[in-house]
Amino acid sequence: MTSTNDIRRSFIDYFAGHGHTAVPSAPLVPYNDPTLMFVNAGMVPFKNVFTGLETPPGPTAVSSQKCVRAGGKHNDLDNVGYTARHHTFFEMLGNFSFGDYFKEQAIEHAWTLLTKEWGLSAERLTATVFHTDDEAFDLWRKISGLPEDRIIRIATSDNFWSMGETGPCGPCSEVFYDHGDHIPGGPPGSPDEDGDRFIEIWNLVFMQFEQSADGTRADLPKPSIDTGMGLERIAAVMQGVHDNYDTDTFRELIAASESLTGVAAEGDRQASHRVIADHLRSSGFLMADGVLPSNEGRGYVLRRIMRRAMRHAHLLGAEQPLMHRLVPALVTEMGQAYPELQRGQALIEEVLEREETQFRRTLEKGLRLLDEETAGLGEGGELEGETAFKLYDTYGFPYDLTEDALRARGIGVDRAGFEAAMERQKAAARAAWKGSGEAADGELWFDIAEREGSTEFTGYTATEGEGRVVAIVRDGAEVSSAAAGEDVIVLTNQTPFYGESGGQSGDAGTIFTPEGLKIAVSDTSKPLGRLHAHHGRIESGEVAVGDSVHMTVDAERRDRIRANHSATHLVHAALRNRLGSHVTQKGSLVAAERFRFDFSHPRPLSAEDIAAVEAEVNAEIRANETVQTRLMSPDEAVEAGALALFGEKYGDEVRVLSMGRKGKGDDGKERNYSVELCGGTHVRATGDIGLFRIVSESAVSSGVRRIEALTGEAARQWLVGREEALKSVAGTLKTAPDEVEARVAALVEERKRLERELADARKQLALGGGGGAGAPAQGAAEEEVAGVKFSGQVLDGLDAKELRGLLDEAKKRLGSGIAAAVAVNGGRAAIAVAVTDDLTPRYDAIALVRRGVEALGGKGGGGRPDMAQGGGPDGSAAGAAIAAVRSAIEEAVSA
Repeated sequence: MTSTNDIRRSFIDYFAGHGHTAVPSAPLVPYNDPTLMFVNAGMVPFKNVFTGLETPPGPTAVSSQKCVRAGGKHNDLDNVGYTARHHTFFEMLGNFSFGDYFKEQAIEHAWTLLTKEWGLSAERLTATVFHTDDEAFDLWRKISGLPEDRIIRIATSDNFWSMGETGPCGPCSEVFYDHGDHIPGGPPGSPDEDGDRFIEIWNLVFMQFEQSADGTRADLPKPSIDTGMGLERIAAVMQGVHDNYDTDTFRELIAASESLTGVAAEGDRQASHRVIADHLRSSGFLMADGVLPSNEGRGYVLRRIMRRAMRHAHLLGAEQPLMHRLVPALVTEMGQAYPELQRGQALIEEVLEREETQFRRTLEKGLRLLDEETAGLGEGGELEGETAFKLYDTYGFPYDLTEDALRARGIGVDRAGFEAAMERQKAAARAAWKGSGEAADGELWFDIAEREGSTEFTGYTATEGEGRVVAIVRDGAEVSSAAAGEDVIVLTNQTPFYGESGGQSGDAGTIFTPEGLKIAVSDTSKPLGRLHAHHGRIESGEVAVGDSVHMTVDAERRDRIRANHSATHLVHAALRNRLGSHVTQKGSLVAAERFRFDFSHPRPLSAEDIAAVEAEVNAEIRANETVQTRLMSPDEAVEAGALALFGEKYGDEVRVLSMGRKGKGDDGKERNYSVELCGGTHVRATGDIGLFRIVSESAVSSGVRRIEALTGEAARQWLVGREEALKSVAGTLKTAPDEVEARVAALVEERKRLERELADARKQLALGGGGGAGAPAQGAAEEEVAGVKFSGQVLDGLDAKELRGLLDEAKKRLGSGIAAAVAVNGGRAAIAVAVTDDLTPRYDAIALVRRGVEALGGKGGGGRPDMAQGGGPDGSAAGAAIAAVRSAIEEAVSA
């Protein structure tokens, strides 16, 4: 028997041996078609090649492409498990010619491979052609020798392929395999064609026309070939079975399911095992390509697939989570061809186990409600839509899971009632929002979100992607289009641009089309927490709702932001290690140039604290450990030791970010250096941060401190700047950079000595310039006022602090009297008044100095009855201040 892996390898080897470039499968998330949720055909990765937007890998190519059909127009989910050939995940073998060979070589390759390489009987094969394609008809007759009645002309669109309403298109030629007259059904084009006897195994698309918007078609200058062969279908043919689920890969997966459940895949249990096997493949491959379960977009489709399989595991009586225990069998069967399964095995197992554990908590309650509500319904009955919505809203039952659960009993579901209940909930949400006090323009975003759903963010793993424009906002209102020179906000169905949230700045970059549109995106915001709004100016071209656009994030800027964001997590851990577990994040700003981190702590950080935090963070950066992301419920995340970040709103699931080396926590459990809840973008490994440097530490409010820091090139440039400054200072000081500290210390001591000497000199000058003890101070006017000795003087350049010592000397000289002095410095003036002890009963130095302060334009003044001091802004009134003190002495006598 030829295994599925052998068939895949043989197909690729055949075409590679005929000059085709072997191209690995593209990820299931399409990077080049925003209209698709998942890659659903082998040609999807080559779409831009066929339209001329990308350069082909070579003139011809061959691939085995992973495909998923489980949502949107191509949705096979409901049929999976109940038919022979429906799958959510399948592989499409294909050979492609990009303007190289055309119909003759394509038909010749197909016939040679099928009949000569693989040995299929020509008697079992039938070909179809488009009814007007005489060329293809004649080529089949010449190359294969098939009789004319087995080259069937088909007039319907089944045999004419187009990429869309416009663009490349052309007739098809399909190859069918006859499984035998023991199976009901007729050949294609016959009244019994829907039977299972004749099965299409290969479709050859002859891409020869370009269709215009008016419906006319012109010949392509380089006709091309696009083919698709379902690997599961051809494996069934070559393994001599009629049912895809009887092929080797599925038999192995179903055998693993039988072994773990102890239930044979027979009778009414067969469908459950088939659902589990198929959904295991789609779930595993989607997670390996970066899709994780969520309540929106691709993640929601994945969750629907998972839960459908998990319900069938429950039907088989599995008492413990089953799906994650089947992953090793999947990796054994398909991991060699698709190494991403091997790389992602641990994550796939972890997510499946968590999802099934969570779902089982609500599954029994939901099924009990379902049984109660359908107890009186017989075959042909219908479950109320309101109940179906309650199952969806309360228990997480997707609508199709409810349909599937009732299928065996022949009971339907009131779809219209379900959708009406959904609309009522949306209306209630809108009413609640309107009364919430949000900004007035929020209603605009609410309308868009309600109409289009949430924006799907694809930027965790990419900085480029395609999007379809779903809304354009200009001057606060929606518009259908906009042109060059206008400032707009553009919303797309999916985007690699991160919207500002959680302290992380929004992305900048470019939105463009080959037709000439270019929008310079300066920022991305996140209205309502679920839309990504691109703010920018249209530099050229026009944009309209419905346009498909290419989106490119400024990757260098994103890298700087990611480095800064990841550094905040390391800083948080380092601060807690250094200062204590009371440290919690109180806010952050993560920009491209720098970041700031606010945290709870009652006092400033010492220089030693800052140095220790820097050293610890840089040690984790040098360790270059891989950063890991997992999805958990908030409770599970906290239980696992994750710290919730300030200001984040968490839903049913959270992203848990682990980084740094492993060690034992306070509870004795081993965990990474930092484990936090965070929805932002981060580095792939800590070494990508490069370098970390704290540039400031300050107070924000009582009990909250702030660190501002730099990483990577910004940190290096900051250090370079400091080094240049040091070199400049060393040059000025005429010393080596490593001797600057000692040289500056010596200069500081020298300055202190000179300042002391200058102060002494000024004091001596004020006291009389060395004229001997008892000599009046220079500039002092010693006189008698109202029978009291009085000394008043004005001194330029003397520090105010020198006045007290100066007046102490004056008091000694006077013996009995009052002394006043004004020091003028920089336009301001300070005044002091001293009263000898024998006169304090009659004169108060405080009252006297206040008269002088008033003259200087100041207020107040204080001290003791024998010595007081004050000051004012008007140094030019120094003489008036002395006169005011003299007048106050006279007034005191007369009083």
